Amino acid sequence: MIPLFVDLAERRVIIFGGGEVAARKARYFSGEADVTVISRSHSKAVSKLPITCTTLDLADVSDEHLADLVDDAFIVIAALSDKGQNNRIGRICRQKKVLFNNADGEAGDLIIPAVASGKRYKIAVSTSGKSPAVSRFIREHLESTFTRLDEMIDLQDMLRRELKRSQPSRERRTEVLRKVARDQDIWNALSTSPEEAEDLARRRYLHE
Repeated sequence: MIPLFVDLAERRVIIFGGGEVAARKARYFSGEADVTVISRSHSKAVSKLPITCTTLDLADVSDEHLADLVDDAFIVIAALSDKGQNNRIGRICRQKKVLFNNADGEAGDLIIPAVASGKRYKIAVSTSGKSPAVSRFIREHLESTFTRLDEMIDLQDMLRRELKRSQPSRERRTEVLRKVARDQDIWNALSTSPEEAEDLARRRYLHE
C-alpha cells in the first residue's frame, strides 16, 4: 500500500453500519465526499452528520442487490458488528473493483489513517491496521509538538518566493529553508509573533 491524497469532491462513499465505528468513518469523509450510511438503524452520532442515511437490513439483501448498492461508489466501508456481512461486502467490492475498507473482518484494499491537520497541512499516519493506538499517539504527538506548524509553513512560503527572486542556486535555497525549519529560536518566535520570526529568519539566513 502507498499513501495518497485524493480529491473526493462529487465522489460517493458508502458506509455499512450505524454505530460508533460507522459514525467515526462517516465523520472522516463528511464534507469532503457524498456520504451514504446504510444500516438497519442509525445512532445519534450518525444521524446528526451532514450525510445521507438509508435504512436497510443487509440480512434481507441478496448479493445482486448489494452489488447494485455499491455500483457507483468510489469507496465502500464495512463497519457492521457481523464479520460475515462485512466480508461479504468486501468480496462484492473486489468483484466490482471498488476501493474497500473493512473495520472488522478480512482486510480490504484501503486503510483510513489517523490524520493531523491544520490550515496549511495534513499529515496521515498508518500502522497498516496493526496498532491504531500508535497511529493516534503519533498524530497527537505531532499536534502537541508542532503547535505553530501553520505559521512555519506560511513563513517558508514567503521565504521560498523571495529566495527564488534573489538566489539562483536551488541547492542554496533548499539549504536556507532547511536551516529555518530546524531553527528552534524561530519556532519560539512564531509562538509570540510571526513578524518577529520573519525578521529573525531574514537576519540569520537571507542576509548571510
